Amino acid sequence: MGFQKKKLDDSGVITRNKEKLVANGYKQEEGIDYDETFAHVARLEAMRLLLAFACMHGFKLFHMDVNSAFLNGIVTEEIFVSQPPGFKDHLHPNHVYKLKKVLYGLKQDPRQWYERLSSFLLSHQYERGKIDKTLFIKKI
Repeated sequence: MGFQKKKLDDSGVITRNKEKLVANGYKQEEGIDYDETFAHVARLEAMRLLLAFACMHGFKLFHMDVNSAFLNGIVTEEIFVSQPPGFKDHLHPNHVYKLKKVLYGLKQDPRQWYERLSSFLLSHQYERGKIDKTLFIKKI
């Protein structure tokens, strides 16, 4: 349930401990969100065409890389996870947590993040690409 990573400098000295909560997605059952796993990924052909077209016409392009993108997705169905080590409630050790936001490792992560991002962009006058659904265009 937890993921721990040590960040080292060039000489191998630990400079920072990183830890994040990760859901164990291997307990998923067939028939319950089993076939709904997907992630929108920009097609290489579409990216090449976009870059060539933007270069020819002097367009300004923006790219974003969100470090904690999946943590910004909002859960739309009921998902429960067991208590992770170090966060166990000693008064209620058999209780589970109900998620309000997604965790790394959930099968729903990519879909929830894409839905939240695309709703935001569409509400701000961007248009979704007709061929590549990961491309959003704003006409000024």
